[in-house]
Amino acid sequence: MCRCLRIQPSCFYSRLKAPLSKRAQKDARQTELLKEAWVESGKVYGHRKLHDDLLEQGEDVCLNRAALRA
Repeated sequence: MCRCLRIQPSCFYSRLKAPLSKRAQKDARQTELLKEAWVESGKVYGHRKLHDDLLEQGEDVCLNRAALRA
């Protein structure tokens, strides 16, 4: 795989061990919140209502990011 991507194996393995960025951590947390809100809604809410639920919980998320993860 490293040969196809033209990267060094050491670079690939160091990236695997690196912690997630703050943005990736925030995305993961908000994705879980979206899933919980969707299940609580009976799996019928769309991305607009899920976005509103996150805003009510104090999360700052734009509608487009909520739509991509919903």
